[in-house]
Amino acid sequence: MKRSYWIYGGATGLLLLLLQVLHYRTMVRDLRLEVFGVVIAAIFMVLGVWVGIQLYKRRQATLIDQSRAQALQLSARETEVLSLLVDGCSNQEIADRLFVSLNTTKTHLSNIYQKLNVSSRTQAIQKVRDFGIISSPESTKK
Repeated sequence: MKRSYWIYGGATGLLLLLLQVLHYRTMVRDLRLEVFGVVIAAIFMVLGVWVGIQLYKRRQATLIDQSRAQALQLSARETEVLSLLVDGCSNQEIADRLFVSLNTTKTHLSNIYQKLNVSSRTQAIQKVRDFGIISSPESTKK
């Protein structure tokens, strides 16, 4: 995470330096203001794309080990619900993403809790991590 801050800070510093150089060139060489605006827009577009890519990498879905999930007799739909649960989604968000009703989501969660022999979301998440059923993209990088 600190590496991302350093990269972002360095990119922003270079951007500010480039803007100062462009400002100087605009004042000294009388470049047209439109060129200055286009360069600034291009720089911010590239920076925005880079930030978007960084955020997308962090939001990748949690990986589920299907063989271990099947050993606990979790259905395919329950593993989808479990993946969204681990990603921090609320019951309503899970229902919206899976295109099911809130009651169906609650039923899936109840079945998951029963199969894992737990009584809360945090216990379920901890148990599947302990069993090695889930792995987030960040934990596989380390």
